[in-house]
Amino acid sequence: MLKRLTSQNAFLYALLVVVGFTVSCKKSSNNTDANGVSQGASGTRDELTKDSIYLYAQQTYFWNVGMPSYSSFNPRQYTSNNAVLNAIKALPSTGGKDKYSFIDDGSVASQLGGVGGDYGFSANFEGNTDTLRVKYVYAGSPAAAAGLTRGDKIKRVNGRVVSRASSAELDYLNNAIFGDNAAVTLTIEKNKVSSDVTVTRGTYNINPVLYTNTYTVGAKKIGYIVFNSFTTNAVPALDAAFAKFTTDGVTELVVDLRYNGGGSVATSETFTNLIAPPSQNGKVMYTTYWTKTMQDGAATILQNQKFYAKGNDGVTRLYSYADYSYKPTLAAGNQESFAKRGTLNGLTRVYFLVTGGTASASELLINNLKPVIDVKLIGKTTYGKPVGFFSIRIDKNDLYIPQFQTKNQLDQGNYFSGMTVDKDVADDLSKDFGDPSEKMLAQALYYSANNNFTALARDNNLSSTSGATRGQIDAANEKLDHEFKGMVETRALKFK
Repeated sequence: MLKRLTSQNAFLYALLVVVGFTVSCKKSSNNTDANGVSQGASGTRDELTKDSIYLYAQQTYFWNVGMPSYSSFNPRQYTSNNAVLNAIKALPSTGGKDKYSFIDDGSVASQLGGVGGDYGFSANFEGNTDTLRVKYVYAGSPAAAAGLTRGDKIKRVNGRVVSRASSAELDYLNNAIFGDNAAVTLTIEKNKVSSDVTVTRGTYNINPVLYTNTYTVGAKKIGYIVFNSFTTNAVPALDAAFAKFTTDGVTELVVDLRYNGGGSVATSETFTNLIAPPSQNGKVMYTTYWTKTMQDGAATILQNQKFYAKGNDGVTRLYSYADYSYKPTLAAGNQESFAKRGTLNGLTRVYFLVTGGTASASELLINNLKPVIDVKLIGKTTYGKPVGFFSIRIDKNDLYIPQFQTKNQLDQGNYFSGMTVDKDVADDLSKDFGDPSEKMLAQALYYSANNNFTALARDNNLSSTSGATRGQIDAANEKLDHEFKGMVETRALKFK
């Protein structure tokens, strides 16, 4: 078995060691489409890159059935790589479902490996006010060093008063906070005292476990963990958190995934096995259904995604993504079984705190557990991403297009519109993680004590001096939602 390469460095290594190999241009010009037109004929670097985006989609895209021929689509007619991808996403074959595909410069791969290269914080407008607040800060990040904490009010950004009154104002905030600027100056209000802080972009290690605690509810011990991203380096921190829950005698668990857009499939599996009951050992956890073209071994273009690695016989040789088996079977390595991890046994219920930013590997975790333990969802309908991908290196960028869907042991997994919640509650940005009065956490603790939710009708009411509706606030926050949303294949798959 060989662990699939997903990081930017792995792809750069592959490009360096394969002398003369260029992923974006390595296609057979002898191949023709249904109209007899050569696919990927000689052209400029930009033209070949646009060809590659389309031709990889033609063979590996989850919605590739019914795609037009190369000549009918004509990828070279588009003005940019993103324009090609947007045209693919808009094809009738997708049924309008593709809100997932994107082209990345390698930042996602770095973040997946647990390395951040930004300010280390994010922000949203508070649901029941017109205030912009810090929604989380990564420990050890530039934002943490500058003293930012969840709940801080952001009054000004680079001297400009914060506003969501227009698209131009939101564009300004997006560029200032989430763009590639070297620094940003914020006027922060803490405890009604304002001060200016400058946050300078920097590299830091991402620890996605933002907070843990154990609460006593009657005779019960309730564990709480805020998990912000399924990075590949997260397992030691997860193991440590669950070891503490075992020591504390936890019997119910609150998993806060409200901003977690996903990440590593392997890390999601690990998290699943930390929660799942030992009685499920050996039973099916979920099955991966790759594109039929890939299952049939007909995605020959994957031969161009090459790397050196040790095979099953221990010999290092040149492989490609075409050397894997993509059949949805246990033998092919695409059906995972439960294997209990850690010693936290006897969990009776798991509460997941979720929002529209909860996606992909987060939803995989929830979906895996629904058939085997009592699951309650609190918050807002999740993003809806039951499909995943691995990155395809094209020239200097990584192409991410859905290539597989996952389904749990009951064959459930069509939550393209998101997972609905058991209790609808708005995100409470005014409270720090772990505050028992924070609205989402409060609902979980109340349910644990009373076996039902409270009827806090005011949770979702909006009191706004600007007259904005709940939908307008949510739309504004969506524009400021820059968390990666993806389920990236990082498991050890088998060769054919």
